[in-house]
Amino acid sequence: MKFFETSKLYTLKKSTYISLRWIGIIGQLISVNIVYFFFKFNFDFILSNVVIFFGALSNIYLIYVYKKTQLTDRSAFIFLLIDIFQLTVLIYLTGGIKNPFIIFLLIPSVFASSNLGLRANIFLVIVTIILIIILTFFSRELPFPLSVHFHVSPYYYYSIPIALIIALIFFNYFAILFGSESRLRKEALTKMEEIMAKEHEMLSLGGQAAAAAHSLGTPLSTIKIITQDLLKQFKDQKDVISDIELLSSQVERCNQILTKLSLNPSEEDEFIDEDLNLSEYLKEIVASFKETSTKEFVLNFNQDSNSIKITKSIEIVYGLRNFIGNANKFSLSKVYITLKSDNEFTEIVIEDNGKGYPNEILSKIGEPYLKSSDQNDKNKSGLGLGIFIGKTLLEKNYALINCRNSKTRGGAEIIIKWKNKDLKKI
Repeated sequence: MKFFETSKLYTLKKSTYISLRWIGIIGQLISVNIVYFFFKFNFDFILSNVVIFFGALSNIYLIYVYKKTQLTDRSAFIFLLIDIFQLTVLIYLTGGIKNPFIIFLLIPSVFASSNLGLRANIFLVIVTIILIIILTFFSRELPFPLSVHFHVSPYYYYSIPIALIIALIFFNYFAILFGSESRLRKEALTKMEEIMAKEHEMLSLGGQAAAAAHSLGTPLSTIKIITQDLLKQFKDQKDVISDIELLSSQVERCNQILTKLSLNPSEEDEFIDEDLNLSEYLKEIVASFKETSTKEFVLNFNQDSNSIKITKSIEIVYGLRNFIGNANKFSLSKVYITLKSDNEFTEIVIEDNGKGYPNEILSKIGEPYLKSSDQNDKNKSGLGLGIFIGKTLLEKNYALINCRNSKTRGGAEIIIKWKNKDLKKI
């Protein structure tokens, strides 16, 4: 059975782990020595210090022998397993399940649950449960004189390991849940950064294309003038004339392509170099979808639609385009876009007449990597990255986003709202 998976998501910074281990080792050393020298408790002091020394030795190995700066899933698992066994032996020597410090036996597996893979974590939990059970039935007595006075009912005694096991499972479940959500969000944010980097790259390439178009304009004009002169000189030679006309048509075609590049260096962001208000943004975005979509876009802008000019913003363009693109994708025939504004607020409502959001994911809309249990929805739905990216980008630009199912259109409804004073900050 494979307990390990190699993944870039499951690595642990070595220096952080070493620091945590030193805190644990020093804490054990202080506790054992205070109990022995200050409180005069009688237990196997030498063997306990040998066990602590073994933990320190493994930490020294990590510092000087293990050269990698990150601990892989496998390496972290092995050292956490060492921590569990080292602490188990120490607790075995000092009272077993009756030792109140047994609570620290839960820490390695809880720590692993948010940093390691699921299989490695499950194995650590199983090992910890087995060791708790062993310590319940097999251990040395509490240090004298505590062992003389410790008498409890069997009900209380056996409730200690049961409570520890329940706490272990409870803590690990929530740590695994929160850890997996954190990793997914981190991955989604990384994808968003990659997308935005590509957008910036496209703008940069568009600028270079425009510069190239400007530079090539002069030589192409010269070629065109020469072809016109050649047409006059060889007007009686049909074979030559056809070749010259072909050359002239290709020069004209080059001119058209370069003109298009000059005016529109990036096809998707042809309006990005202008400061526009929201109604103009929406019209431009809708126009880009109409070129390839068969759906009907119904625009409803009130007369007081916000006239605040927004400084060119890739984030707003990309965020709005994601939501309008989703409406276009999932609508049956129509997409409704409403823009409302007053002296205080500006609101965009994007609706479609599709099936709407599945009920089981409605409360989680905006999170990445959502999946519906409905097989029909699975076939058509994505991973929720579009909504996640659009929501994140617009919220970074002061927007409030509300995703729900439309009561009037039947499909999905996105409400994007700004305070006018925040729009002026963009």
